Amino acid sequence: MKFNTKTIHGNQEPDKAYGSVMPPIYQTTTYAQTTPGGHKGYQYSRSANPTRTALENALASIENGTHAMAFGSGLAAIDAVLKLLKSGDEVISTNDLYGGTYRLFTKIFEGFGIKFHYVGMENVANIASYINKNTKLIWVETPTNPMMTIIDIKATAAVAKEHQLLLAVDNTFATPYLQQPLDLGADIVMHSATKYLGGHSDVVMGALIVNDKALADRLYFIQNASGAICGPQDSFLVLRGIKTLHIRMQRHCENGKAVAEYLKNHPKIEAVYWPGFEDHPNHAIAKAQMKDFGGMVSFTTKGNKYNEAIKIIERLQIFTLAESLGGVESLAGHPASMTHASIPKEVREKTGVVDSLIRLSVGIEDEEDLIADLKQAIG
Repeated sequence: MKFNTKTIHGNQEPDKAYGSVMPPIYQTTTYAQTTPGGHKGYQYSRSANPTRTALENALASIENGTHAMAFGSGLAAIDAVLKLLKSGDEVISTNDLYGGTYRLFTKIFEGFGIKFHYVGMENVANIASYINKNTKLIWVETPTNPMMTIIDIKATAAVAKEHQLLLAVDNTFATPYLQQPLDLGADIVMHSATKYLGGHSDVVMGALIVNDKALADRLYFIQNASGAICGPQDSFLVLRGIKTLHIRMQRHCENGKAVAEYLKNHPKIEAVYWPGFEDHPNHAIAKAQMKDFGGMVSFTTKGNKYNEAIKIIERLQIFTLAESLGGVESLAGHPASMTHASIPKEVREKTGVVDSLIRLSVGIEDEEDLIADLKQAIG
């Protein structure tokens, strides 16, 4: 089954009760039993819920995995991965990292005795010097948030397997429409399903997908024991979103390219970060491991002036100034004061997250309207 068909039919079947084509929202906490332990596969909705099961089946299908878990948020999903570790373990992480992930690593798990190394992984050779007997996990974002750094998943997976380490890939920006990390050797794929998978800015959710049953069983246990699950209505909304993922992503990519090219040719713009440019670092790797280059674009103004960046954002009319990304509507953000504010200034600026950086989540509107909005805002 090809990807576009999987988004609609992958691991799905009509509801067994009445043949409903879309899985019903099973808004229930508990399930009747005929005798203690005599049930139809469901006992309590923290452990499992039929609507959530339908979503998890779909998630596994589109990422070419065998098992999936849906969580209350992307950070809850990351939290579950880190709970595979114990005090004294070490993690090698991408250095250009979503601010919430960095906050979780530094403010929560460092306190439990887990050590993190933040590495520029655009050159995979940089990873090796940080590996020791305590290393257990490599954490990758690609493309990264917000600098769009491209990391070679296949090469990183080879390093992880050589040293018997887990490799987890945050695939939020790319989505399985553009890249499938399990096929490239990753052990765990993470999504903030709030973003492109849901696609309509109306639900907060996270997901993990794996293709190893033993690993899945450990994560299922953590999911149930910790309880950071999503509800049935949210599951329904993301499942609905997945069914149009392929056609939405096609337009996101088309509009992202048009916006990136416009910005690159604008005399007031200093730098544009978008993996589709031939001079973008690791463009060849992006071309090899991604189907297209996505709808996320970051840029800086000439002179790297904070005030100029803020003026541009505030003048935008179609792009909405807001947190998050991946919805049908175009959004603009200022990473230094919004999504990455939890990262110390001296740390984030080392990766390029300067005060003049603007991040765009390019939606599926008409590209002419989006470019006209940028034109009037930049001047």
